[in-house]
Amino acid sequence: MDPEYFKSYEMCWGTLGTVRPFSNFHPDRDAMEIQAALEKKDAGTLVRILTNRNNAQRQVIAETFKEITQKDLEAGVKKALAGDLEILLLELLMPPLQYEALRLQQAMAGLGTDEETLLEILCTRSGKQLQGISTAYQHLYKKDLEKELKGETSGDFAKLVVALLNKEDVAGVVQRDIESLSASLNGKKADVGPWIDILTSRDSDHLNKVLMGLELETGQVVDQTVEKQFTGDIRLGLKVLVQCIQNPDVYLAKRLTTMKTPIVQGIMVSHCEEDLLCIRAAYLKLTGTSLYTALQKQYKGDHLQALLAICRSED
Repeated sequence: MDPEYFKSYEMCWGTLGTVRPFSNFHPDRDAMEIQAALEKKDAGTLVRILTNRNNAQRQVIAETFKEITQKDLEAGVKKALAGDLEILLLELLMPPLQYEALRLQQAMAGLGTDEETLLEILCTRSGKQLQGISTAYQHLYKKDLEKELKGETSGDFAKLVVALLNKEDVAGVVQRDIESLSASLNGKKADVGPWIDILTSRDSDHLNKVLMGLELETGQVVDQTVEKQFTGDIRLGLKVLVQCIQNPDVYLAKRLTTMKTPIVQGIMVSHCEEDLLCIRAAYLKLTGTSLYTALQKQYKGDHLQALLAICRSED
């Protein structure tokens, strides 16, 4: 690991991310080193630099690289590398909102929709972040994200994902919300309407009180209630949403236990500057193994070194 990382640690004290600004940052030096590494196909140097700079610094490196070489850094990475490592470094080079837009686009591309990745992003991002992601999506793909989501989903699940995309914090009364959710379960078939309306339009503190109150009223955990009362995609959607309201770190840690490369890279790149320390702690509690160790059992070579650098350390 780069010793300069430790010098930058105190500067960013309080962050819950693992990738922090590099204190002794010289973009021209990085760009020249990267140019030489690309020519030699020296993956180790590329990994060392790109995983030890935060995203804002990587954007400056890409601009500086273009000024110095008159070449595109992304194109250089594609030419020099292949496989999962190439994908990971290209993901690190994308601005955060564009990266989330890419993940949503990939989740909807081809045959079948990856509902869980859609839900992961829509449930763990704030309304303001999702507005930014929608704008980035429009810019990248010249398509409206809400229309794309509607086209890839149907029924109540479509209503849920659109409500999540447009989520906002509206003041509500806890007891009234508990009563609305409880009443929705009383008919022959549960009414999903209040669940979508309430769970996508209140802040997390309010919703945690509502869910705890509902558990007291029904005598069972909300996850079990959703499992019994709903079916299909909407059941999956509400289960993920409830888990993300109660503890998003635990939900993301559970996703990481699949050790599927797109999921692992997606979460680690998305959260490495925000809250990956919390997700790491949840992973350890959930599995009894640190994420750092789990990665070493699953991956190898320069790709492993890049993932370990993003994860940063053993717990």
